[in-house]
Amino acid sequence: MGKKFEGKVAIITGASKGIGAAIATHFASEGAAVVVNYSKSKTEADHIVEQIQSKGGKAIAVQANMSQPQEIKGLFSETIKQFGKVDIIVNNAGVYEFKALEEVTLDHFRHLFDLNVLGLLLVCQEAAKHLQAGGNIVNISSIASKKAEPNTVVYSATKAAVDSITSVLAKELGERKIRINSINPGIVETEGLHAAGIVESDFRKQTEKLIPLGRIGKPQDIAPAVLFFASDEASWISGETLVISGGLR
Repeated sequence: MGKKFEGKVAIITGASKGIGAAIATHFASEGAAVVVNYSKSKTEADHIVEQIQSKGGKAIAVQANMSQPQEIKGLFSETIKQFGKVDIIVNNAGVYEFKALEEVTLDHFRHLFDLNVLGLLLVCQEAAKHLQAGGNIVNISSIASKKAEPNTVVYSATKAAVDSITSVLAKELGERKIRINSINPGIVETEGLHAAGIVESDFRKQTEKLIPLGRIGKPQDIAPAVLFFASDEASWISGETLVISGGLR
């Protein structure tokens, strides 16, 4: 039995670590040629590529900051140069930074919106130039788009915008048979979470008490859902948002 994504080419933005890395390795394990995009973490991105290649998969690492339009164009150009086409885009690149209302500044707002919203939108715009019928876009949003928590006003707004963009573009791109869906992860154990000290914190313990399944997520909990949305099994699903949070709402 053939692999599900044999012959497909997938770009995963922000794929050097965390959820993006898990998505990249999952796609590669199912036969896709994978573009591991990174902004600054070249060593980590190269490691993911080596990991994929050591198992017989196809992958390249491409540097591009998703808040910079010319770098987004370069990402697509390099992908087509190396693999000849693009079939799947996963918009995973993003930033989270939490501030109370009185701490919100123009820099904070622009930093989050430039990458989480404008960057994602520009990637979708560029993707639309290259995707053929059957092409797929999967946006990684957040449960923050729906679960209003204090001190997340800007971050939550960016993720609500991602879900809205997903709904609108499903209608715009549908006539070309291009599908787009969104995934809203809950709190997931990533390198960023470790660096912020959250994984070992009381906040984690308190959060896990609220999660029906009793634990925070792992990147491997998110990746299979991305592959499902991009697969032929989801050929009549577009404009949807899937919450993956261990039952937390």
